[in-house]
Amino acid sequence: MQTTHPALIPQRIGAMDLKNRLAVAPMSRVSAASDGTPTDEMSDYYRDFAHGGFGAVITEGTYTDTAHSQGYLNQPGLATDAHVEGWRRVTDAVHAAGAPVIAQLMHAGALSQGYSHGVGAIAPSAITPRGVKLEEYGGSGGWPTPRGMRVGDIDSVVQGFLDAAARAHTAGFDGVEIHAANGYLLDQFLTVYTNARDDEFGGSVANRIRLTARIVADIRHRMGRHFLLGVRLSETKVNDLTYRWPGGAADAEITFAALTEAGADYLHIASEGRDFIDTARLPDGRTITAVAREVSGLPVMANGGMHDLHQAAEVLDGGHADLVSVGRGALANPDLPARLVAGADLNQFDHAMLSPMATIANARAWRTAQHAH
Repeated sequence: MQTTHPALIPQRIGAMDLKNRLAVAPMSRVSAASDGTPTDEMSDYYRDFAHGGFGAVITEGTYTDTAHSQGYLNQPGLATDAHVEGWRRVTDAVHAAGAPVIAQLMHAGALSQGYSHGVGAIAPSAITPRGVKLEEYGGSGGWPTPRGMRVGDIDSVVQGFLDAAARAHTAGFDGVEIHAANGYLLDQFLTVYTNARDDEFGGSVANRIRLTARIVADIRHRMGRHFLLGVRLSETKVNDLTYRWPGGAADAEITFAALTEAGADYLHIASEGRDFIDTARLPDGRTITAVAREVSGLPVMANGGMHDLHQAAEVLDGGHADLVSVGRGALANPDLPARLVAGADLNQFDHAMLSPMATIANARAWRTAQHAH
């Protein structure tokens, strides 16, 4: 009879051995300096998760160039030498506390709400995004209509990701995760209603995943096999919680096969809602993560309500995923793995941690208040 929670079992991804199958999910913290340089506060914040026993730490979405990629004010970047130096302090702190750290590389595309560079947003097509900007990250009101990308823009985006991956390596990261989820640029290419292109990057699913696959392949070629390379995907978006891939499992199979062939080491799949196994279920009855495992043969990370440890066990033991990532549950419990080992109760997440802004300082103030009670 199994007595150890399956999330505490070691796992290998790429060339890296993790002490357990619990990762910190990427969460925007809007806590960098105004020029995108990580701060000492961020070093302490990420180090806390390593001290708490997480097998891997994935950073918040980090912008890749100084032209169009930034999504929020006070978002960190990996686009300048100053960014590299700031992140080196973070990676040193996380490594000293005993965990590998992965940089998530992100281009906001049309969902840019904190532009500090005085230029407009770009996207696959000149289509106004659905919904409104995110207040927790400093936004308000509707989204502007982006400029449709030209071939030169696509080449520049690819180069931005490639250069950011090289800077991540210089900064001491163990790998990078390409953010192709949640409605941001690469997901905008994959989404039918934001991609009206009639070239090689539009139309079929194979075409719509082409840009992400190209980025993965170019990074793999430049960085080699020992630099961890993952991709995060989702059907839903921060500005559309109901979207599903129109072709269901068929779309999923094409997407996952393309990224596997391009050279990804792992796939990280987010599902909105607390009941992951239901919200991640495709029309054919399989979960999207199970399809990813079948098609790719790669380790697959599931995200969505995994602070529910019973659900996390069902996902892992049920063959739906190989690892789980924890977001808001980790904010409330930076020591969640240590608590799981000890059999201790978890703090319950409260949305007040993100109010009025999703900053590190507000999350810490909330935890301090809970301890005082």
